Amino acid sequence: MEILRTQNINKFFHDAEDFHVLSNVSLTIEKGEFVSIIGKSGSGKSTLLYLLSTLDTDYEGAIDINGTRVTGLGQNELAKFRNSSIGFVFQFHFLLPEFTALENVMMPALKLGKYGKKEIEKRAMKKLRSMDMESYAHKLSSKLSGGQQQRVAIARALINDPIILMADEPTGNLDSANSEIVFDIFREITKSGENTIITVTHDPDFAARSDRTIELVDGKILHEVDSR
Repeated sequence: MEILRTQNINKFFHDAEDFHVLSNVSLTIEKGEFVSIIGKSGSGKSTLLYLLSTLDTDYEGAIDINGTRVTGLGQNELAKFRNSSIGFVFQFHFLLPEFTALENVMMPALKLGKYGKKEIEKRAMKKLRSMDMESYAHKLSSKLSGGQQQRVAIARALINDPIILMADEPTGNLDSANSEIVFDIFREITKSGENTIITVTHDPDFAARSDRTIELVDGKILHEVDSR
């Protein structure tokens, strides 16, 4: 089942002169896939991820996610769609240091307002448990190690049960042991076939073990490799 499709995506940066950063990018991602986007710095991979995540709307072409044409939606509609349908994990965790791990995980769900606070806390603890972080729930995020903080960030990204998890260099600041933990978590997330992960990575080993690798060169898809 198709979960995401792009049609002839073109993206320009308008500085001193126009720079064509993405050129006619068309791709399809199936539900339950674990996809890695790779490429050298400046290839356009992070730019593409930000377009797919609807955080950047300045582009030509069309993007459909789970049957919804997100291209052309207003900012309020996009914000609501993102919070309910897309989870984000970044290279830096962006946890609020003055809040506990549990409080950080609860925040997107409190914003969505689908459940009451007690239910959200229960769901957040479940997510932390799945990351083997339940015992750190009431510890300030600033007191956690880098690997622990990234696991809390993944739990936060999953709190609203998004249909797609998008990750930008999720292991970029981690050592090999913690990178392996993150990979195993991502693999477990997609095991059921219900959750989809799209990640940008510089780590060739991480990419090679995902289901499919899409390589960008100069803003174009050079080739794709299916590892399944």
